[in-house]
Order: sequence, then C-alpha cells, then structure tokens
Amino acid sequence: MTQAPAGHEEAPALRPGLTEAAGHVEKVLASLPRPSARTPEQRAEAAAAKDAARALRTRFLDAYVDEVYDRLTEGRSVSLRLAELVEAGARAFPGLLPSDEQLASERSRPQADKEGHEIDQGIFLRAVLRSATAGPHLLDAMLRPTPRALRLLPEFRRTGVVEMEAVRLERRDGVARLTMCRDECLNAEDNQQVDDMETAVDLALLDPDVRVGLLRGGEMSHPRYRGRRVFSAGINLKDLGSGDISLVDFLLRRELGYIHKIVRGVLVDDPGRWHSPHVEKPWAAAVDGFAIGGGTQLLLVFDHVLAASDAYFSLPAAKEGIIPGVANFRFSRYAGPRLARQVILGGRRIWATEPDARLLADEIVEPHELDAAVERALTRLDGDAVSANRRMLNLAEEPVDEFRAYMAEFALQQALRLYGEDVIDKVGRFGARPV
Repeated sequence: MTQAPAGHEEAPALRPGLTEAAGHVEKVLASLPRPSARTPEQRAEAAAAKDAARALRTRFLDAYVDEVYDRLTEGRSVSLRLAELVEAGARAFPGLLPSDEQLASERSRPQADKEGHEIDQGIFLRAVLRSATAGPHLLDAMLRPTPRALRLLPEFRRTGVVEMEAVRLERRDGVARLTMCRDECLNAEDNQQVDDMETAVDLALLDPDVRVGLLRGGEMSHPRYRGRRVFSAGINLKDLGSGDISLVDFLLRRELGYIHKIVRGVLVDDPGRWHSPHVEKPWAAAVDGFAIGGGTQLLLVFDHVLAASDAYFSLPAAKEGIIPGVANFRFSRYAGPRLARQVILGGRRIWATEPDARLLADEIVEPHELDAAVERALTRLDGDAVSANRRMLNLAEEPVDEFRAYMAEFALQQALRLYGEDVIDKVGRFGARPV
C-alpha cells in the first residue's frame, strides 16, 4: 500500500475553504476598477486576495490531486483532454478552478484587463502533470485523435485533401504535405492554427496511405512578402495583446497535442496493434524565409530539417516576456547550453549561412534548390527501418517522464508570464480591443 502524501489528512478540511476563498477574491475584485485602471494599492489588495486563495489551492492539490483526478476521470477510465479536464474540475470542485462564467468574462477583455484566472488552471495542471499516476494518463489523453480528425478521416482517405483555415493538407506519393496558409499574417500562430495543425497531424498519422509527413509554409499575401513562402512568424502578438491567446487551448494544447504527437505518434485503441498503441511516422520540415519563435520550436521535433540559405531562426520569447514552449527543454540537446542561452535569453538570431545554423537544420540549400532537396529528403525518410529508429532515438533523447516534469512546471510558469506586467506592457500595442 502506498503511503499518502504529506498533508493528505488536510484535504477534506481544505475543500470547503476553496469556495470561501474564491468567493472572497470575487468580492474584492468586484469592489475595484478594471485591472489596467487600478492604483498600486488596489493592485496589491487584489494580489493579496488571489495569493491567499492560490496558496490554499496548492495545498489542496499537493495533498489530493490523485483523488481529484480519479473522480474527474472515473478512476482513469475516461480520457479527458485539457479543456475538458479543467471544465470538469471547475464543476466538481467549486473554487478550485475558474468557472465557465469567469472564463467567458475574461475572453471578452484585452490581456491588460484580465484577472489572471488562467493562473489557477496552471496551478491545477502543474499538480496533475507532476503526479506519477495522473500525469501519464493526461499525456495519453492528449495523444488520442481529436474528434474533428476522426470526422474528417473518411473524406481525407477518399480525396487526399483537406482545406482548413490555417492549414492545407494534401496526400501525394505517400507524403502528407501540411502547408501553413495564414498568408495575411506570415503564419503567426493562434488558437485556430493549433486546432488545424493538430487535426492535420492526426489525419497524416491515421491514414495508412501516408508514410512520411512534411511541414512547410505557403505563399504569403502580406505586403512585405507577397508571393513568397514563409515558414512561421511565431505567436500572434496582436492576439496575445487582445486577450485571444489562451493557456489551455493554445500554449498547453500546442505542446501536449500536435507537437507531442509528431514526437510520439497518435494513440489508438486497436487490439491488433499489440506491438505498440502509437502510430508514428517520420517528419520533415522545410524553412523558407524565417522560423521565428514557435517556428523554431517546431523544428526541434522534426527528423529532418531543410532551410533556404536566406532564411533565419530565432526564439524571441524572452524579449516578449514569455517562455518559448518546450524549446528550453530541447534546444540544448541540439545546440548546447551556451548557444541555447544566447538564443533564448539573449535573443540571438541565427542566419542559415552561419555555421551554427547546421545545429538546427540538416541541409542548407539555395532557395531555388529547396523544392528538389525536399523531395530527396522525403525519399530518404521513406524507409522500413526509419520509424523504428526514430522511435528509439526519441525515447533516448526525450524520456516521457522528463518531458512530463518539464510540462508540469511550464503549465504554471507560462500562465504567470501571460499576466506579467512586462508582457502586458509589451503586447498592449498590438491591437488591444477597447474596453
């Protein structure tokens, strides 16, 4: 019998206090002006109330997270995705997580006028992911195909094409070609792009006629890059400033959803797959123009990366005030700790012509030669032993429990960064909606 965690006996007594503490916070906030109009004294009053409630939530989860998770998932017999899990938690444990009404109110506000209820989601998800019992179950839930992908799979298998708002997916010669097509904003990432990318990755992995996946940016209509391919401009700072980038549906779903599926594969319920429940395939990426922020983060999970010689890579998240996804976990493996700090902490931009670029890309070719180089790379990845070897490489380079531990802390630290005063100041000029 396993020993209960320290403080376990406190949990039942703490639970009624969650509702009381949350109610006190709401009463305090209701007496104050909107966050951006508060005086320093009013900000301190709001912070004190929030901090007291968050300390209580943390104590409760430290003692009781496995029991909470088991109740929400019926003893881990039901797989709930991130959004479903936090919604269920808010209903079952009042005061532990923000309610639907609180989140709806937050969504109508620019980032500067939100109360930071997502921080409470970060506290909860950190505890879940830290748990050796609940954490792996949540990772598996996020590796399952999305309902949207399952609905689209018959059509994709029949036609080989799916058109979405942010991504176009085409199967040709055994290759699933994912083209990011937000042409007006240089493939800047938002909630919709994450949903479309996860759908496309699921379809590519589930279709037995696909052997290899390819990700590339499409041609842009943006005035500065009209008619040219661009890989990715990273997070959409305009959406971040206007409050339209969410912790659960963007920042966490992105990492635990489609990016993790590129690494581990999609998890399927098929008794005939006795050798592995995951469907995995090799992936290539081709960089035209630039891979900024999330674009460079993506490259760290691909099996083969090509880049045009006039392209560049950067991770400006520290400049923006946020954490660059899982790059802090993966970048040193590719480039070493010194270069990782130069890029992540110092904002160094790496041009494809620099020697250090070969730490991020396998091939650097002239722009007019990139199409042919991509096809040659896809042919090399289409081998019987490639999938087995990439699986063993990923297990060695990125053990699942180490990834889970990183994501647990990331869930809270990124939530805190979203509401940092420096972040709000920096993104506030990007199209904040009027109050």
